[in-house]
Amino acid sequence: MSNQRILIADGDINRGRRVADALEVAGHACRVVTQGAAGLEAALSEQPSVIVAQVELPLVDARKLAEILRANPRTRMVRFIFLGDQANPGDGRIQSLGDVSDSNVDSDAGIDEIQSAVEELLDRQARIERLETRADTKLDFEGSLGELNPAELLHMLHQRNASGRLTLTPELDDGASPDGFVVLVDGEIVSAATGFVSAEKALFRILDWRCGEFHFEQTRIEGAVEIRTATRRVLAEGLRQLEEWNRLAPSLPPLASPVTLRVDRSELPSHVHPLTQEVLALLEDADRVGDIVDQCSQPDYQVLRTLHTLAEREIIEFGRAHVVPLRPTGHALFNEAQCRRLRGFGAPPGGREPGSASVKLLVAAASPEVAALFGDLLLKVPGVELTSQFERGGVGPEALEQIGRIAVDGDFGIDLIHLPRASNVEPIWTFASHRALGTIFLLDARVTASTADLAPMTSSLSRRAGARTFHVVMLAPGERLSPDELRDNLSLIEEASLFLLPLEPGKDPSSLLRSLFARIVP
Repeated sequence: MSNQRILIADGDINRGRRVADALEVAGHACRVVTQGAAGLEAALSEQPSVIVAQVELPLVDARKLAEILRANPRTRMVRFIFLGDQANPGDGRIQSLGDVSDSNVDSDAGIDEIQSAVEELLDRQARIERLETRADTKLDFEGSLGELNPAELLHMLHQRNASGRLTLTPELDDGASPDGFVVLVDGEIVSAATGFVSAEKALFRILDWRCGEFHFEQTRIEGAVEIRTATRRVLAEGLRQLEEWNRLAPSLPPLASPVTLRVDRSELPSHVHPLTQEVLALLEDADRVGDIVDQCSQPDYQVLRTLHTLAEREIIEFGRAHVVPLRPTGHALFNEAQCRRLRGFGAPPGGREPGSASVKLLVAAASPEVAALFGDLLLKVPGVELTSQFERGGVGPEALEQIGRIAVDGDFGIDLIHLPRASNVEPIWTFASHRALGTIFLLDARVTASTADLAPMTSSLSRRAGARTFHVVMLAPGERLSPDELRDNLSLIEEASLFLLPLEPGKDPSSLLRSLFARIVP
């Protein structure tokens, strides 16, 4: 048995017992209660590491239970996994439950998915504890953002009532690494800055950095208080905006797009929201979306939503973005920043630099034929190796095995893992997806039919927190997607998760695959 105690508070006693059985097989001590008052009593007496709680828990619901336990010094460190729907009924937006350190799982999630969420939460807490040990032994400490992301770092410093300056140096896709910093006083965030932006706007940008380095200097810094919102609330709001941005990214204007007024300024409404008024005023001097986003005082996502709304009302219009190509690195598929981000994603806990390491990318095919087409395309790219079995026409529907490897940087690479689609192996889907870059679903030109073939797997994996799925349509030479197929799969197109990969004789496939892997790189 591990020293991790798990409390399951679930009004569905049968589900609670099944979750406990699965976790006990994995070595964790569990207790099951069916209502909130009993959960509160059990948590105060046994101090569990994780509480798996049904959102609408009888007597005392999960939100109230978390609030009470977080106010108690003995149980304030407990982590929650909330079982319940995460969408607001009114607008369909994602609703973040609980704290930065908690996780959310849909109410219809399978037992294996709940178990996976528990293991991920325990793994994250172990990384935080290792970092806290380093922080206790030295005045300053540093590490990798692949070890802990900015939100987790700031939450840890908040819980320690730390005072000091957290400096972060990210590694971004465009190769730029502008430092950012966050100042805390007695655990509360009081200011933040990166580049030319500051306060909440800068903090929300920093929360999106997932690769790079950080350094914390423990000292009391005097200065103006720019952020007055409580740290828990400002972190939760920043993460909510990032999640909304990622969900709506295909409909938001690219930062490189030109933007102009379509109407005369005399025709603009006189009474508008202050943010809308600020955006319209900036259009007098700025003619690019990114410039308006940088110069506006409000967080980036809110500015982009405002621009999108103005475009829908035909008050402004966007031009074609002129994107400067990234500096080449000699790799067929990845630039230098992407290589570093992949290494950061694959770095082992503790921030140690991996020796011979890899990350995994899952591949699920609607048929052996479409898998073979994908293999043919990959083989034309330098640095890609496929197993002989996969080259001969794919693998069986029940085989979970490595089918190839993409060399990324030195001895580091991406292992391609075939994910079986047979229904009798469903429990291994979420198991295999732990710490994976994502899942590629290979479809043929009959998108609707091949999507239906993979629907159970797609549905299961999409429910996981942080799941990343990519639908790739393999088109044989001369084959095209019909208008009916495009119309019937608009949801995939709107989510920007549908990629077309045509096989054209004599054409280098690297450019097509680069656009796909640019989305896959974390």
